[in-house]
Amino acid sequence: MRKEFRALLVAVLMSAQLAALPNAPASPLHQSKNQNEPKSQQELTREVRHVLVMLPYYSVFDNLGYRVEGDKVILEGQVVRGSLKSDAEAAVKSVAGVSSVVSNIEVLPPAPMDDQLRRALYRAIYGEPSLSRYGYAS
Repeated sequence: MRKEFRALLVAVLMSAQLAALPNAPASPLHQSKNQNEPKSQQELTREVRHVLVMLPYYSVFDNLGYRVEGDKVILEGQVVRGSLKSDAEAAVKSVAGVSSVVSNIEVLPPAPMDDQLRRALYRAIYGEPSLSRYGYAS
């Protein structure tokens, strides 16, 4: 019974991840289909993504997204720690070629029950041998 529940939980969470794929962490919210986009715009997008995924406290429980509109970057998503919001803003502002940053990042309210649920789901998903290579120790 427990294995069936775990398998069902993993299946539901994996399908939810696939359904939410456009809002995957640190992915562009709007990707241009124009291959003739200026190289500098593509480089700016790549650099913004790089600085966001390299943030020290960015974890599997955070959802960061962004859009690059010219030299303006719009940050969106939800984070567990308030410091991650300010770190993301500062990191993106430091990228050469970015003139302004609009932060629409929501800081999730602290709730011990939510943290317990996040840890339990993380263990249930990444505790499976076939999925363990996709998780990381935090």
